[in-house]
This record gives sequence, C-alpha cells and structure tokens, in this order.
Amino acid sequence: MSIKNFNVRITPREAVDAIQSAILQGSISGTLVDHYERAVGESEMHVLIMEKYYMRSNNRASITATIDNFDGVTRVHVVAAGSSEGVFFRFDWGAGSNFANSVERALAHSMISE
Repeated sequence: MSIKNFNVRITPREAVDAIQSAILQGSISGTLVDHYERAVGESEMHVLIMEKYYMRSNNRASITATIDNFDGVTRVHVVAAGSSEGVFFRFDWGAGSNFANSVERALAHSMISE
C-alpha cells in the first residue's frame, strides 16, 4: 500500500482533469471505477477510484484519490491498494507505489512545496 499527500495550486476540478487525462487516456489498462463529487459554496471535493492492470504483479491495482479545497488550498490524498500478490503476503512488486506516483506525476506541474 502506498499513500501520498500533497498540495497543488490548481482547482480540484483541474486536478481531476489532469489525473484522468494522464491515467485514463495515457494508459491502455487504466479505468475509472467511480467519480464522486460534492460542492458547497466555494468548496468542492472529488473522490476518484481508478484501476489499472500490472503485468509484474499479474493483477489490477486500484487507487483512491481524494481532492478538496476545504482549507483554501487544493489538497490531494492518494491511496493505492489491491496490488499485492498472494493471500498472506503483501508484496506487490512496486505496482501500488507506481500507480500512486502516476497521480503525483500528473500533477507535478502544479505542486506546491510544503
């Protein structure tokens, strides 16, 4: 399992568009499972759940990205899961980390250093 937290200087909607463009259109096996969206006043939140097939682990990994601007800055929280091989061991050959990093790479142009 891999977890990433970072801030970006674009709106949550722009972040969602950048992530979907990079993962869904930039990958043969990337699929959108669900996109949940809420907006209240100036604040908005998006939850993206995506899957991608990884040959090295011979299964599908998933990521859940939660993007909001509740505190005046767009925060991105990404969790990769489901990429491990086997029942008892959580060894994923780096697929989960790679998938979580793909969100970070998609938003690298707008990241704010903390």
